[in-house]
Amino acid sequence: MNTIETQIAEKLLSIKAVKLQPNQPFTWASGWLSPIYCDNRKTLSHPELRKTIKKELAKLVKEKYPEVEVIAGVATGAIAQGAMVADELNLPFVYVRSSPKDHGLENLVEGDLNKGQKVVVIEDLISTGKSSLKAVDALRNCGAEVLGMVANFSYLFEKATESFAEKNVELTTLSNYDAVLQAALMTNYISEENLQTLAAWRKDPANWKPAEK
Repeated sequence: MNTIETQIAEKLLSIKAVKLQPNQPFTWASGWLSPIYCDNRKTLSHPELRKTIKKELAKLVKEKYPEVEVIAGVATGAIAQGAMVADELNLPFVYVRSSPKDHGLENLVEGDLNKGQKVVVIEDLISTGKSSLKAVDALRNCGAEVLGMVANFSYLFEKATESFAEKNVELTTLSNYDAVLQAALMTNYISEENLQTLAAWRKDPANWKPAEK
């Protein structure tokens, strides 16, 4: 089925924003070996895809959270996309730093945000959810009401699902790991044989290793 999830996944694969290498895995900053690498910043360099993502994210926000008053982007990956969504919806925009500034006002949330305002958070990529939920905490500590989070892509890790549930944050994404595998299979990017390896990684990413040849 050619859903918006698989359409976005196909585009991410075509511009190499998502790469799949089940036999030559990447090493993440965490030290995990991974058969997939996702860099959504590449979408900013492709005007048509950038426009599609902006409109689809804005559509999700409008449909799910019509009462939203402020859009918040998570630094650094979702600042640009968050600002574009805010512009599309004609709403105020703020962004959340990964850590407070070490000078001046030492802000963690940049922009004008008033207590009680209803906020939707824009994120580019969800892995374990730790940094994304840290941004939610920062907004809540400022007195904002976080309605939910909308993101470009999720690896669909069980840990992330549990963490979002614990924090009572609703997450909606444009595309995800399953959609990428479906799109990759449809376009012959990967073979049926690769699917088992790619599925095994998602179940236990911290301990996964590629099969020995």
